[in-house]
Amino acid sequence: MSGPPSTNSYLRDAVMTATPEQLHLMLYDGAIKFALQGKDALLARDYEKSYNTLTRAQSIILEMLNGLRPEVSPELCDQMAAIYNFLYRKLIEASVQKDTSCIDDVVKILRYQRETWVMLMGKVARHQGDEQQTSASDMEPSGQDGVGGCLSIEG
Repeated sequence: MSGPPSTNSYLRDAVMTATPEQLHLMLYDGAIKFALQGKDALLARDYEKSYNTLTRAQSIILEMLNGLRPEVSPELCDQMAAIYNFLYRKLIEASVQKDTSCIDDVVKILRYQRETWVMLMGKVARHQGDEQQTSASDMEPSGQDGVGGCLSIEG
């Protein structure tokens, strides 16, 4: 007799079927979640729990840092690396100094980065949809002079 599927199996399935873009979004969500749990633990003076949860948030940020691909865009990767390093240092400072304002700074930046990532995912999806529509319309005679196949990525 088997019981209901566990949360771990749902998470495992979500991770295994996610696109790289969705995985990156999950990393933002996890970092935010663990940072907030660390803040709550600090406020409750549960220093062991705050250390553990802030360490998990730090690990996620290191994972995002290690996932950067400078061969694709060196300047952007340098900027993102600087942000991730700042966040990592702020989480260490929060843990050592027991300073929740450091966590507030980290969460604010992570939420902004997450929001930006979601907008970028939407823009890419729209662009890919436009390309698919353009490819399909190029296969059909349309009476246009070929200019209709140009794409604009304006938001």
